[in-house]
Amino acid sequence: MSEPDAPVRPVAAALARYAGLAGAVLLTAAGWLGGALPDAPPRTTLAGLWQAPHGPVTLGCWLVGTVLLVGAWWSLRWGAPSGRWAYLTAGLWSLPLLAAPPLGSRDVYSYACQGWTWTQGVSPYRVGVAAAGCPWTGSVSPIWRDTPAPYGPFFVLLAGLAVLAGGGLVGAIVLLRLVAVAGVLLVAAALPGLARAAGVPARRAAWLVLACPLVGVHLVAGAHNDVLALGLLLLGLLALVRRPGTPRALLVAGVLLGLAVAVKAVAVVVLPFAALAAVSGRHTWRALLRDGGRLAAAVLGTLVVLSLATGLGLGWVDGLGRSGDSQQWTSPPTAVGFVIDYAGEAAGRDPHAVPVTRVVGLVLLAGLLVALWWWVWTALRRSGADRQRVALFGGGLALAATVLLAPVFHPWYAVWPLALLAVAVVSPARTVWFVAPCAVASVLTLPDGTNLARFTKAPGAVLMTVLVVAVVVAGVRAGLRRRHLPR
Repeated sequence: MSEPDAPVRPVAAALARYAGLAGAVLLTAAGWLGGALPDAPPRTTLAGLWQAPHGPVTLGCWLVGTVLLVGAWWSLRWGAPSGRWAYLTAGLWSLPLLAAPPLGSRDVYSYACQGWTWTQGVSPYRVGVAAAGCPWTGSVSPIWRDTPAPYGPFFVLLAGLAVLAGGGLVGAIVLLRLVAVAGVLLVAAALPGLARAAGVPARRAAWLVLACPLVGVHLVAGAHNDVLALGLLLLGLLALVRRPGTPRALLVAGVLLGLAVAVKAVAVVVLPFAALAAVSGRHTWRALLRDGGRLAAAVLGTLVVLSLATGLGLGWVDGLGRSGDSQQWTSPPTAVGFVIDYAGEAAGRDPHAVPVTRVVGLVLLAGLLVALWWWVWTALRRSGADRQRVALFGGGLALAATVLLAPVFHPWYAVWPLALLAVAVVSPARTVWFVAPCAVASVLTLPDGTNLARFTKAPGAVLMTVLVVAVVVAGVRAGLRRRHLPR
C-alpha cells in the first residue's frame, strides 16, 4: 500500500488509469444493455433484474466495471502523480460515460418533465409531472410522478430551456447532460485555487473529487443537478478566499452562491461559513456584519431576481418536504426508525418511529450546525491562522452532517462534502474517513437506478444503527477523555 505523500510509481499510475477506463467502458455497456432507458420498466426484485433481457450480462458489466472504477480511484487516494495527470485521467474516464444513457437513477427524466411543465405556463411547484400532463411521465420513476419539484427556480429555468431547445425527450436529456458537464467544469476550475488557499496539494484534491466514481456515474452519466449547484458553490467560495472583504468579490460570490441555492437548497448550509470566509482582517462581530451582510444581500438579491424573472416565487421550498417520500436505510435517522419499528413489531406494537427519528435527526442537525459554526468562529477569532482552510473545513463538515442526518440519502449526495473536505483536509491519511464512504456509496445503485438498499432493508438498517451507536459511544468516550486530561 502506498504511503502518504509517497511518489506514485508510473506503472501503478498507468494501471489505475486504464483499469478505471475499462471500468467506465463496462458501465457504459451496462447502461445500454439495461440502464435507465426511457421505455425500460422498473424492476422490483433482484430476480426480475436477472431475468430481464440481457440481465446477467448487464449485472456482470456493472459489477466488474464498478469494481475496476472504484478500485482505480481508491488506489491513488493519497494523490495522483500531478494535477495535470489527474485532470486528464478524470476526463478520459468521463468520455465513455458521456455516451451512456442515464445511469444510476431516472431523475433526469423528472428534470425534463418539470422543465416541460414550466414551459406550459404551469408551476412545477404546485403539481406533479403526471397531473401536469407531461408526455414523458412514463419515463419518470413512479415515486416522483406526483410530487412537486424540490429544485430552485434557476434550475427549473435551465430545464425549461433544455426542453424548448431540445425539441423532444432525447434532445432535452442531451442538453441537461451538457448542463451537468458544465457543472463538472466549474468544479474543476475552482479546485486548484481552493486547494492552494487551504494548503492542500491540488493533485490530491483534483483526484479525490473529479475521479470519484460518483462523479462519472451519477453526475456525468446520470446528469444530476447537484454538480451544477456544487460548481457554483465552489466558484463562489473561491471568489471569497481570493479577495475577502472586497466589494466586487462579495458581489460576485453572492451571485454565484445565490445561483447555487437556486439550483439546490442544500447549498444553504454552507452560507454561514462562506460569511466567515468573506471577512477581511480580524474576525470581529462588526467585520462579520459588514462583510457577511453584504454577501447575504447579494445572495438574497439573486434569489429574488430569479424568483421574479421566472414567475416561480419560493414555492420550491414546499417541495422539499416531499423528498422524504423515499425511505431507505442509507439515511441513519431512517435506519434507526426502521430498527425501532422492527423491535415494536416483535413486541406486538407498531411504533411508526421513522417520522419521529427523522424529526429528531433534523433537530440534531440544526443544533450541530449552530455548534459547528460557533466552533469555527471561535477558532478564527482566537488565532486567525489558516482562516480559509478552517472556514472551508467547517463548510465541509456542515455538508457532511446534512447528508448524514437528512431524512433521505442518495449516493451522489456524498460528493457535496467530498468536494469541500478534499480541499480542506491537509493530512492525506485523514482523508480516508470521508473517501471510504464515497467508495461504498458507489456500489449502491444498479444501472437502471435500482437502489440495492431496497433489497437489504432489514440487515442494512441494523448495521447502520449499530454504526450510529458505535459513533455516538466513541464520541462520548473521546469527550470524557478530553475532559479529564490535565490542562
